[in-house]
Amino acid sequence: MTNENTQSIVLGDVEITRVVEARGPFAAARDLVPQSGAELWKENEEWLAPDHWRPDADQAVLALQTWVLRSGGRTVLVDTGVGNGRERPGSPLFHQRQGDFMADLAAAGVRPEEVDVVVNTHLHADHVGWNTLDADGEWVPAFPNARYLIPAADDAHFGPRGGYGGGAREIDRLVYEDSVAPVHRSGQAVLWEDSHRIDDRLTLEAAPGHTPGSSVLRLESGTDRAVFVGDMLHSPVQVLRPSCNSCFCMDAAQAARTRRRTLGRAAERGELVVPAHFGGSGAFEVREEGGRFTIGGWASGI
Repeated sequence: MTNENTQSIVLGDVEITRVVEARGPFAAARDLVPQSGAELWKENEEWLAPDHWRPDADQAVLALQTWVLRSGGRTVLVDTGVGNGRERPGSPLFHQRQGDFMADLAAAGVRPEEVDVVVNTHLHADHVGWNTLDADGEWVPAFPNARYLIPAADDAHFGPRGGYGGGAREIDRLVYEDSVAPVHRSGQAVLWEDSHRIDDRLTLEAAPGHTPGSSVLRLESGTDRAVFVGDMLHSPVQVLRPSCNSCFCMDAAQAARTRRRTLGRAAERGELVVPAHFGGSGAFEVREEGGRFTIGGWASGI
């Protein structure tokens, strides 16, 4: 994966900047989306390749990124990527990573002390990594003046009360201890359930399935609408087949229901859909016809 430059668009009164930590081939396409089937990728090769799929190696292309929202005079970060220097055994792309994300954030005009809100759509490793920094061997919040909005259901599941995800994966304990627990200790964590209004333009809503506490962030400003869907979508093929989950979805049936419901609302209300990991354009319009979804167009600029 290689670093990319930042890109921005404006929706209503909200400026959205995409800051990419890394981008490139991530995993075999049908390892990432196991139920998708080879024919689905091949039938859509013309537009999936090369930004979302590398047919020669059958690799899905993903991005690791943060969305910076400037709304009502405040700076909001949506998800914080992988981070540097993390112990992530079994995850070679994340383990002891060293990158220039903070410099890229600065290039986008974001100074850590000026961040007002950090949104973690859920608590997987690639969404909380830059929550914290290593300060002389101790993990401390990277954004000292921010409120960190954390879904209560994920905090309960992945935190010590839930046995760090029930102890099924060691990475869950490591992620919580280096990227979430320090935010609790600093008093900056805000746990929320069901919904949470950030301001008149931005609202968080529960969207479980991928994880127990997975959430979406809705933007409404003027006539513009967008929905930041986190890991509800890893690949455009899941728009074409909403029943197809990623290999990381914890509750398959609920994840598929949530995906279909969210795409249906986006099509009905004209919401721009903003996934966490698409390797090409970072957002798209969705259309529904006869119960089937298609991508109506890609957002220019991000």
